[in-house]
Amino acid sequence: MLNFIYCNKTQYVYGEGEHRNTGALLAPFTSRVLLHYGGGSVKRTGLYDAVTDSLRTAGISFVELGGVKPNPSIELVRRGVQLCKEEGISFVLAVGGGSVIDSAKAIATGATYEGDVWDIYTRAAKPTAAPLPVATVLTLPAAGSENSPNTVITNEATGRKLGYGNEALRPVLSIVDPTLFPTLPPAQMAYGACDMLSHIFERYFTNTADTDLSDELAEGTMRTIMKQARILRREPQNVKAWGQLALCGTVAHNNLLGVGRAQSWACHALEHELSAVYDVPHGGGLAVVTPPYMELVYRYNPGIFAQWATKVMGVAPDRDTDAVIMEGIRRLRAWYREIGLPQTMGELGIPAGADFTAMAHAACTVHGGTTLPGVHPINEEEAAAIYRAAAE
Repeated sequence: MLNFIYCNKTQYVYGEGEHRNTGALLAPFTSRVLLHYGGGSVKRTGLYDAVTDSLRTAGISFVELGGVKPNPSIELVRRGVQLCKEEGISFVLAVGGGSVIDSAKAIATGATYEGDVWDIYTRAAKPTAAPLPVATVLTLPAAGSENSPNTVITNEATGRKLGYGNEALRPVLSIVDPTLFPTLPPAQMAYGACDMLSHIFERYFTNTADTDLSDELAEGTMRTIMKQARILRREPQNVKAWGQLALCGTVAHNNLLGVGRAQSWACHALEHELSAVYDVPHGGGLAVVTPPYMELVYRYNPGIFAQWATKVMGVAPDRDTDAVIMEGIRRLRAWYREIGLPQTMGELGIPAGADFTAMAHAACTVHGGTTLPGVHPINEEEAAAIYRAAAE
C-alpha cells in the first residue's frame, strides 16, 4: 500500500424527502447562491419548486442558470462564471446529476480566476485562488460528483473533453434523496451503474500490493452495484434499491476505494474522446471500451483480474487463470447487455469510418504524456486496437 492523504469535507445528507430541507441545510453556509440545473425535468417533476421554496423560506436569495446538458460545455460554464462575477455570487448550488455538478464545480473554479477557466483544464494555467464552495441536490446516481473533488468539461469548439481535480471542489453539502430517482429513464440508470463500476475498476485494477482492505471494500461495492442495477431493471420504482445504488455511486468515486493504490483512468481517457467527438453517453462509451481494454491488459497482472473474476463475477476457480479471467469478462459483457447497455461502437452510433488513430493519439497525449497508466501503460497503437476491437 502506498502513502496517502485522505480528506473528505462533504456533509452528506441521505434520506427520503430531504430535498425539501435544502434551504435549512444550506443556511449555515450562505445566504445567496447561484442555482445551477439542467433541462426541463427539474421543473417538470416539481423539484425546482421544492428547492426554490425551501431557499426562500430559509432567507437564501438566488440567481439561476439552467441549460446544462450531458457532457457539459465550457460555453455555459463561462456564462456561469460571468454571472457569478457580475452578481457577486460566492456559493454555487447544483441541482442535478454529474453533468450539472461538474459544470457547477467549473463555474466555482472560474469565478475566482481572472483568466479563461478552460486554461485550468488544459493545464495551461493554475487557479490563483480557492474556488467558490459548492453544494448539490443529486438527481441522478452515477458520476459520484456529489462527493468527489473532480469535474469534467467539454469544449465543443476544440472537440476536447478534459478533467480537473482539486480537493477544494468537494461539495461542502450534498443531499441524496432516493425519492428523486424513480422517474429516471432505464437507460440513465444503466449508464449510471456502468460509470460507478468503472470508477472502481480504475482504482481496483492496480499493481500496488498489500491492499486487502480496499480490495474487499471495492469488491463488495461492485457486487452491490450489479445487484441493485438488476433489481432496478425489473423494478424501476424501487426506492430502496435506488438508495443503495446512490450510496454505491458516492463510495465508488469519493476515493475511499482508491487510497494507497496506483490508479489508472485509462478507460475514462479512452471514453472521453468518444463522447467529445460523437457526444455519446459516458456510461455507454465505458461499456463499449472496458471489455476490450481488459482483454488487452489482464496478462500483465492476471492475479488481480482473476481475483475480480472469482470474487465479483462469481467464476469458479476450477480452470486455468486465463480461462477464469475471460469468463469474468464474458459475464461482465452479459451484465452490460442485461441492463440495456451497448456493446459496440455501432450501437453507440459511431460510424465504421471513425478515425480511431486520431482519438487514440488524443487520449494518450491528453496531458502531455505518451501512454495511459494502469497495470500496463497503453500506447497509441494499443489504444487504437481497443477502439477497433470495440467496433467489431
